[in-house]
Amino acid sequence: MAAFSCFPLAARCCLLLTAALVLALSHGAHGYGDVGAGLSSSFYDDSCPSARDIVRRVIQNARVVDARIPASLIRLHFHDCFVQGCDGSLLLDNDLPAIMTEKEVLANDRSARGFKVVDSIKRALENACPGIVSCADILALASEISVELAGGPRWSVPLGRRDGTTTNIESAKNLPSPFDSLETLQEKFRNLGLDDTDLVALQGAHTFGRAQCQFTQRNCSAGQDEETLANLDTITPDVFDNKYYGNLLRGRAPLPSDQVMLSDPVAAATTARIVRRFSGSEKDFFKNFAASMVKMGNISPLTGRAGEIRNNCRRVNRKPYR
Repeated sequence: MAAFSCFPLAARCCLLLTAALVLALSHGAHGYGDVGAGLSSSFYDDSCPSARDIVRRVIQNARVVDARIPASLIRLHFHDCFVQGCDGSLLLDNDLPAIMTEKEVLANDRSARGFKVVDSIKRALENACPGIVSCADILALASEISVELAGGPRWSVPLGRRDGTTTNIESAKNLPSPFDSLETLQEKFRNLGLDDTDLVALQGAHTFGRAQCQFTQRNCSAGQDEETLANLDTITPDVFDNKYYGNLLRGRAPLPSDQVMLSDPVAAATTARIVRRFSGSEKDFFKNFAASMVKMGNISPLTGRAGEIRNNCRRVNRKPYR
């Protein structure tokens, strides 16, 4: 931060300049949740004012041919932030020995998807605003836009993340699992500063999208391939709403890690009341989901001069694309 010198101006000038600086730094730090250091919803207003429109256009085109894309994109943001913060590390391909991809850990292998859509978004942004919008911010923007396009809430997305230049395989191996107990899930969320309300709200992203039948409570039917897809919400599988919580109350959540928020012995004193609350009020769910998404998006972002703005989301800049 540059230091101001007021001489030969009066001391009152210093006070005014200092107040203006504080106001400028706090700009954009309003809305759901606390904004992470250096993040602001207006970050690209001058450098790439069309960023959100570009991301939205690419996602709209992609979902015409693949209805799963919105749910797939938000899952990428989750699995990125839960490893070493929201730094786009999940998007990096193998470049051994320096980079070992997180895409091949158990929680992501053959299930994390949407990478080509991220590539398309990045190309469009590079054409409009070269070297400006990070891959980490693409995931954050894509998540909000995907939810909104599917009928869910809108929220102001804090931006200004930079991209990491490393991956973290050991941490990626500890991503939340469809078979985790409630206490295990609570610990994994708590380790990242997320509480029980965040857990129940963010699990609500399972209100749209699909999962491989091998991960569901009923598992795969006889003769089914283990990668056969099952709707996470059998009523409105491509709509972002609160019907997911009604499914939980009826014992019909496909994923075991969802149903434990009601069935686990510790649920009665922790998560069950939140599930019932969200089932009874979509407005309450939407408000808390938006707040929890901002909170999750603030996990250890790289800002300022940390990291880089990747030219290609699959490679750190010092490595040529192959």
